[in-house]
Amino acid sequence: MSQTLAPAVTEQILAGLDPPPRIVVVTTFENDSYVYDALRAGAAGFLLKRAEADALVGAVRLVARSDTLLFPAAVRTLATEHARTRPAPPAWVARLTGRESEVLRHMAGGLTNAEIARRMEVGAATVKTHVASVLAKTGTRDRTQAVIAAYEAGFLREGRAAGRLL
Repeated sequence: MSQTLAPAVTEQILAGLDPPPRIVVVTTFENDSYVYDALRAGAAGFLLKRAEADALVGAVRLVARSDTLLFPAAVRTLATEHARTRPAPPAWVARLTGRESEVLRHMAGGLTNAEIARRMEVGAATVKTHVASVLAKTGTRDRTQAVIAAYEAGFLREGRAAGRLL
């Protein structure tokens, strides 16, 4: 598959199936822009073809559990490098509640719903509700896309303050 085809095919598959499947792009390309385009198109992860069979099986299992196949630092780096300059943040940023904002920051840190629940001292079902609200308000289909949207909007930026994402 050509370097420009995978993101387009990913979008086409996700648009044509309900519910949309979780997609792992397996490729020989190690280009950051290609990875970013595939993730923005809705891929849940990215794996090089030279990966061991165990890594491929693990990747499929991981995304089947609705997790993502990228480390938070990788998503943060890709999103900040490819973020569009915006004169003002999109409207969804102002519509997030304080708790939704907190959940989105934890999502960017790579925490699972259970880990977020422990940190926020709420139930996992409450976190799941907040995650669903974040996805709806950002217009994204999964956690990875929500985090990318947050970086692109300037809601999150690379940097640390007291050990937390800004």
